[in-house]
Amino acid sequence: MSPPTVGAQRAAAPAPRGFARLGAFTVARRRTILVVALLFVIVAGAVGGGVIARLSSGGFDDPGSASAVAARELADRFDAGPSDIVLIAGSVDGASIDSPSAAAAGKSLVARLTAESGVRDVISYWSAPNPAMRSTDGTLALVTARMVDSGDAAQKRAGDIAKELAGNSPDGVLTVHVSGAPVVFSEVGSTIEKDLQRAESIAIPITMLLMLLVFGALVASGLPAVIGAIAVLGSLLALFITTQVTSVSIFAINLVTALGIGLGIDYALFIVTRFREELAKGREPHDAVVRTVATAGRTVVFSGITVAIALSALLVFPQFFLRSFAYAGIATTALAVIAAVVVLPALLAVLGPRVNRFRVLRGSMEVTDHGFWYRLSTFVMARPWPILIGGVALLVALGLPFFRVTFGQTDDRVLPATAQAAQAGQLLRDKFDSRESDPLTVVAPSSTASAGVVSAYAEELSGISGVTRVDASTGSYAQGSQVAPSSPASSRFDATSGDGTWLSVVVDVEPYSNAGKQVVTDLRAVPSPLGTTFVGGSAAVFADSQDAMGSRLPWAIGIIAVATFVLLFLFTGSVVLPIKALVTNTLSLSATFGAMVWVFQEGHLSQWLGNFTVTGELDTSMPILMFCIAFGLSMDYEVFLLSRIKEEYDRTGDNTAAVAIGMQRTGRLVTSAAALMAIVFIAFATSGVTIIKMLGVGVALAVLVDATIVRGLIVPAFMRIAGDANWWAPAPLRRLHDRVGIGEAETDDVDLLLDAPVAVG
Repeated sequence: MSPPTVGAQRAAAPAPRGFARLGAFTVARRRTILVVALLFVIVAGAVGGGVIARLSSGGFDDPGSASAVAARELADRFDAGPSDIVLIAGSVDGASIDSPSAAAAGKSLVARLTAESGVRDVISYWSAPNPAMRSTDGTLALVTARMVDSGDAAQKRAGDIAKELAGNSPDGVLTVHVSGAPVVFSEVGSTIEKDLQRAESIAIPITMLLMLLVFGALVASGLPAVIGAIAVLGSLLALFITTQVTSVSIFAINLVTALGIGLGIDYALFIVTRFREELAKGREPHDAVVRTVATAGRTVVFSGITVAIALSALLVFPQFFLRSFAYAGIATTALAVIAAVVVLPALLAVLGPRVNRFRVLRGSMEVTDHGFWYRLSTFVMARPWPILIGGVALLVALGLPFFRVTFGQTDDRVLPATAQAAQAGQLLRDKFDSRESDPLTVVAPSSTASAGVVSAYAEELSGISGVTRVDASTGSYAQGSQVAPSSPASSRFDATSGDGTWLSVVVDVEPYSNAGKQVVTDLRAVPSPLGTTFVGGSAAVFADSQDAMGSRLPWAIGIIAVATFVLLFLFTGSVVLPIKALVTNTLSLSATFGAMVWVFQEGHLSQWLGNFTVTGELDTSMPILMFCIAFGLSMDYEVFLLSRIKEEYDRTGDNTAAVAIGMQRTGRLVTSAAALMAIVFIAFATSGVTIIKMLGVGVALAVLVDATIVRGLIVPAFMRIAGDANWWAPAPLRRLHDRVGIGEAETDDVDLLLDAPVAVG
């Protein structure tokens, strides 16, 4: 009888399932996969490279809030709105702005601003004297204007005008500073672009050097760049496509870079280390790739899903600043996973043993079963209760400063104190009694009330604490009384057509503060005789944004908790380990939040972080953002560790030995990955934008705390105390897990596949 053909052999071999099948596919189609990946990188780089010009600054407000409705009604019905450009002008020699030379120069400045394209409604102290537009010491005066355009176009034009007008006037009489929201965010955007280049120039060379030390071979150390390039450039393309349908924040570009490089390192470490391990066991390269994808590749996919789930929780928030990080993070994670389980295995199949070529360190990343991490875990498990209690107590103590948190919102102080817009904003705070250029608005779009009703309402509003003046169609009001009659300029408070009126409420408190929120609350508490009214302005935007984030935060936390629990249950078959992971990750993050309050709210160590402006507040969106990012990365390492512990437990049934071996097999890997990830994020501490600095420091700290205190001490201590109960699940859930088919059967599939005499690829 003739021997069976290859086709018969292939038919007789058990059909691989899941990740084993994926591994076989990557080997069989390795050259095609690499060509497609190369073409994708080229196209993504060519198209996605232009995304920065399409990204937006801002995005901190809730577009569905009452303050947003007020802004739209104010623009559409009354052709009015806040001042987009604010010039703060003073004599070069510090003389009074009422001097003849300063007044003449001021009028010339007004003429220059009026002549700028895209500018309208210019108002100045010199053309319409108003004591509130003059500084308390008489040395500065305000000039305000609105932009014809809105959004990104207004920011770009305002940035150009600021560059042209800021500094000394042509006649040398005045020094001019330029402020206004579009000006601030234009400067934020340009600062972020420069910061990103600097962070990359710092992080990339350092990580390349450290990867060479970690991998020990030049070829292997270059493999994370494959995943990083696909993830980063592919995400830029994804964001470019996203900008066609919705706004995307320029802040998200930092996450693309950091997460793409970081996950590239993480996943390459895990895949390459397992591939080397399989080669060391004597497997042929193609067989080693199949087993690597079926084991480490499966772990990477689960890890990526946990990161994506954590970031997807940001989609419940209405602010496009937060949603943008979800767009960027999910795209980056998904592409990193695809690159790690498809492209990298195809490359390993081509390289084979050459992955270890050009060694610079002998023994680097070699796997042993009784090294440092084995000894540490056995030490911890010999005295689990003291170490568990001590570790938890330490994390709780580090988190205590978070109870002192005060929330605010991003404004000009997010820029370096030397930035032009930041200096202008500080002059407004220091030299002027009221926020003349940034009033609150009370909009009654359908009001038909008489002048007497409007006057009485304005008088009542003017008596609220924090309100310095109310301007209405009937005149001006302060401290509960009318202080000026109506004038021709008062017609601006009437609708351009039809019914409606609005009132301007000048306050003397910081808009993005609890005091600003309180004024908004008090204004809204006054019954309106004008029908439906909407309170707008910066303080109202802040109040509404805080409410929106507060109301949606439980949903975000719930999504992360439930999805993570389900995913880890499917991964481990246990209900105990997912609960443990949720608790330990929360403890780890609480320590990070405490550090953020101590450093960024209270200003400790600010001299080591570029002397950023200490406002006594934290931007509310940042703890939410850091929670989602850091939680996802922490679960990343949780999955890495549990995968090896479970693999060993399934093999031996000995919980204590499984923990020790699992720690040894992943300890150096997780620590190296965490250190490299921390370096990538800590590079953003060099940013001139405080919230980017905070994001970098916060995530880096969270990753390091998780990889050391949590993974090194708390996890083995807990798993030793719980013993075999670590792997417990109620019988119905156990049957469900077995039916889903995620778990031990995968390894059997690989063995059957590799034992079959099949010529692959």
